[in-house]
Amino acid sequence: MILSAFLFLAFAIGAAWVRPWWWLTLFAMASAWGLAGGVLAPVAIVALAALTAAAYGCASAPHRWQRLVCGLLAGLLSLALAMHKLPGFHNPLLLDRVVLSAGAAPFTQYANFDKGAVGLILLALLCRRVTSWSELGAVLRRTAPVLALTLLATLGFAVAAGVVGVDFKLSSQTASFIAVNLLFTVIAEEAFFRGFLQARLALALSRFSWGAGLAMAVSALLFGAAHLGGGVLYGILATIAGFGYAWAYQRTQRIEAAILVHIALNAVHFIAFTYPARLPGV
Repeated sequence: MILSAFLFLAFAIGAAWVRPWWWLTLFAMASAWGLAGGVLAPVAIVALAALTAAAYGCASAPHRWQRLVCGLLAGLLSLALAMHKLPGFHNPLLLDRVVLSAGAAPFTQYANFDKGAVGLILLALLCRRVTSWSELGAVLRRTAPVLALTLLATLGFAVAAGVVGVDFKLSSQTASFIAVNLLFTVIAEEAFFRGFLQARLALALSRFSWGAGLAMAVSALLFGAAHLGGGVLYGILATIAGFGYAWAYQRTQRIEAAILVHIALNAVHFIAFTYPARLPGV
C-alpha cells in the first residue's frame, strides 16, 4: 500500500504534462492508498485539499485581490508542507545514515509525500510547462549552456572550499536516489522557488527593466537561505546553484529548464563527488 501511494503520486506528476486534470484523479488515488497504508492521516488530506484550492484560486480567481490572497495562502501552505511542519504525514525512511563516500557525512533519505504533493499541485496549477516536443527541444537547447555553467560554478566552488572531493561511484542506491530526489524533492523546490515565486515576482515587477533580475536574485537567495540548516557553506553552495536554476527559468520561461539543471547537478554530485559532503576535519 505504501509503495502504491508513491507510485500513484509519481504517475500524477507525470500526468501533469499529459492530460489536464488526469493528475487530480491519480492524486486522489495516491492519497487513498496513502490513507490505507498509514502514510497519511485524515488531517493530511485537509491540508492537501486546502493547498489545491488555494493554488487553483491563485491561478483562476476572477479578482486580483482574490488571486493575491490565494497566492499568499498557497505559498504558506507549500512551505509548511515542504518543511514537514503540518501533521498527518508519515514519510517512509529509505536510507538511514548510509555512508556513500569515504570520509563523508552519513546520508539519510525519506520518500516525502507532503513535499512531493506540493510539487505536483504547484506544477499542475501554477507553473508554465512545455506543450510540445518541438518546444521541449528549444528549451533544452537554451538550457544547455546554463546547465554547464551551473555545474562548473557550483561543484567547482564545492571542491575549492573542501566541501566535497572527486569520488566517482555507481552504487546500488544511485537509481533510486535520483528518482526519489527528482519526484519528491527537485520538482517541488523548482515549482515553488521558480514556477511560483520567481514567475509571480517577475510579473509584478515587469514594468521595471531590473524586475526580472531582482526576481531571479530573490528566488536564488531564498533557496540558499532554505538550505542554511546544512551550514553556511552549504547555504552558499545552494545560493550559487539557485542562481543557475533561476537563470535557466528566466531564459526559457519553462519549469522544465530549472528542473533539468537542478536534477543534473544533484545526480553529478551524487555519482562523481563526495556525497553529501565531507565530514569536518577529513
